[in-house]
Amino acid sequence: MAFELFSRVALNVNVSEHGLQRGDVATIVDHHPVSEGEDGYSLEVFNALGETIAVLVLAESQISPMMRNEVLQIRVLDQVS
Repeated sequence: MAFELFSRVALNVNVSEHGLQRGDVATIVDHHPVSEGEDGYSLEVFNALGETIAVLVLAESQISPMMRNEVLQIRVLDQVS
């Protein structure tokens, strides 16, 4: 498992059905190992107030770890689930 449970990661892809964009932050809530191919992760995405706005499953290559030299920012969702 490349990522620890409950760690924060950045999305590497847009997830238009939830109004999410590359660079949005999510929390890993489950790991889905596979015998062949790429592992997956269940992610929970929160708004600025800490309310859940999406739960989704992405492949390991679709997320990346948070880095010390990155800064979080606020943006308005085009779509609110």
